[in-house]
Amino acid sequence: MTKLAANLTMLFNEHPFMERFEAAARAGFRGVEFLFPYAFHADQIADKLNAYQLDLVLHNLPAGNWEAGERGIACHPDRIGEFREGVDEAIRYAKVLGAKQLNCLVGKLPQGVSHAQARETVVENLKYAADMLKEHRISLLIEPINDFDIPGFFLTRTQQAIDLIRDTGSSNIYLQYDIYHMQRMEGEIASTIRANRDIIRHIQLADNPGRFEPGTGEINYRYLFKMLDEIGYEGWIGCEYKPKAGTIEGLGWRQAHGV
Repeated sequence: MTKLAANLTMLFNEHPFMERFEAAARAGFRGVEFLFPYAFHADQIADKLNAYQLDLVLHNLPAGNWEAGERGIACHPDRIGEFREGVDEAIRYAKVLGAKQLNCLVGKLPQGVSHAQARETVVENLKYAADMLKEHRISLLIEPINDFDIPGFFLTRTQQAIDLIRDTGSSNIYLQYDIYHMQRMEGEIASTIRANRDIIRHIQLADNPGRFEPGTGEINYRYLFKMLDEIGYEGWIGCEYKPKAGTIEGLGWRQAHGV
């Protein structure tokens, strides 16, 4: 049974953030996700989740100065202390909000840092975060992202993520598989999901090109939804796309795709 979660960073953004929970519930979503909760008190968000009976599927660890273009700091050797403080903050929010998984955006390769040095830092940081989260029964996710949209992003391919997870030696790190990003980087979506079903704990979707809703581009989402049911995927699928003509106007894709 397909479980769709509304990404409140991208959907219902015609409303102020704190009004998007009600909008998502009224549109029929039972789960939500978003990039970051840290601009709000955790209790404020918890009140919205409870009021509209929504599950918080996940949010991200703090990712540096987002407004300045940073997209994570896990690969920054000179910011390990800041990363660890962010892990603590993310856990505090997750416990209040009921989130059972947190995503780590590893960031862009810093200027003057070698790939090997960045990789060593990522492995160290991921192991630390996974161990800390495990104490609270929270899973850590990592997400490959295409480097067309985010030039210089350190983690861009599925196998690279699998290798990082292996090298941490941790049993508490899983893959967040974004169909849009991986269509742009490597294709072979269905076979990749099938091959890595055991470590994929969360999926996100958008069509390509444009990152709009399913049915606007080249990705065969009817086939993918059927395949996910066939392999017994039980996790959430986050709707992380840009509505082409307004959120509500674009939600017809769910009925058209049988989800």
